Amino acid sequence: VFHYTRILCTSIIIYYTLYKVLHELYQWVQNFRMSEETFIYLYNKMRPAMEKQDTTFRKCVPLKMRLAMALWKLATSSDYRTVGHLFGVSITIVCRCVQEFAAAAEMLLVPEQICFPDQEKFAEMAAYTESRWGNPAYHCDYFNRKGWHSIIPQGVVDGKGLFWNVFAGLPGSLHDARVLRLSTLWELASRGNYFPASTRNIGGVNAGYYILGDFAYPLQNWLLKPFHDTGRLKAENLIYSKKNLQEMTDVELVKSMVLTFCALHNLCETHGEAYDNDWDASVAAEPVVALSQVAEEEGRDVREGLMHFF
Repeated sequence: VFHYTRILCTSIIIYYTLYKVLHELYQWVQNFRMSEETFIYLYNKMRPAMEKQDTTFRKCVPLKMRLAMALWKLATSSDYRTVGHLFGVSITIVCRCVQEFAAAAEMLLVPEQICFPDQEKFAEMAAYTESRWGNPAYHCDYFNRKGWHSIIPQGVVDGKGLFWNVFAGLPGSLHDARVLRLSTLWELASRGNYFPASTRNIGGVNAGYYILGDFAYPLQNWLLKPFHDTGRLKAENLIYSKKNLQEMTDVELVKSMVLTFCALHNLCETHGEAYDNDWDASVAAEPVVALSQVAEEEGRDVREGLMHFF
C-alpha cells in the first residue's frame, strides 16, 4: 500500500507541475504574443541598441524587464499606469521603454523582417500562394471617422502572411485608397517599375504579378479587388470574389510603433508562433471612391481572366 501511495503522490506532483508549466506558458503567450524562445531571440537582437550600463548613483532597469514592459504594452494595449504597477516601475519608465524599443526595432528589426522581394522571391511567393490558396497570384487630420486619433498603416503580405511592403504615417482621416495613391508602392507600380517583368496566361488574359486588395482600393492591372455584391452578381463573379477575399500622441513615435508591429508580426510568423483568433479586431469597410476609367479597364481584363480561371 505504501509503495502504491508513493507512486500516486509522485504522479500527482508531476501532473501538477506540468499543469503549472502549461498555465505559465499560456499566460506568457497571452501577454507577450510570443513564446519565451522568440522573446530571447528578440532580446539578443535588440541588445546592441538597448543595452545600458549601471552608474555610480543608479542601477539601470534590466534589458529583459524593459523589453517585457514594451511588449506587454504593445500586445495588450494596457495603459502605462497598469504596466507600471505590474512591473513595479513609474509611468515615465514604461513610456521610455516603449519609445526606446520602437526606435531600436525600427533600426534593427524592421530592415531584417520587412524586405522587398527580388525576382526569385517574387516567383517563390507566387508559387506558394497558388499552391496554398488556389489563386494564381504573382504576388487635425489624425482624427479618424471612429472618433479617435490614428495613423493609417498600409501593408502588403505574401501567401504566408509576412509583410514585404509597409507604409505608415499618414492621418487616420484619409481614405485607404488615398493613402495608397500617396505611397511609393502606387508611384512605382503605376509606372510599371515595381514588379519584375513576368507574365502568364490566366483565363485567356496575359497577367503579370499582382496584389489582392479589398473593396476600398482602385482596380488596376497590378491590384485586383472583389466584385461589389449588388445582389445580382453571376455565379462566376461570386466565386472570384470569394477566392479573392479568402487571402486577404507623437506621430513619429506612432509611425515607428506601426512599423514595429509589422516587424514583430513577421518575427512571430517565422518563429512559428500560434495566433489566437480572439485577438482579432473587427474593421469596418470603407466607402469606395471614384477612380479613372482607363486605370480600371486594365484591371478588369485581369479580373475577368481570373474569374474564368476559377
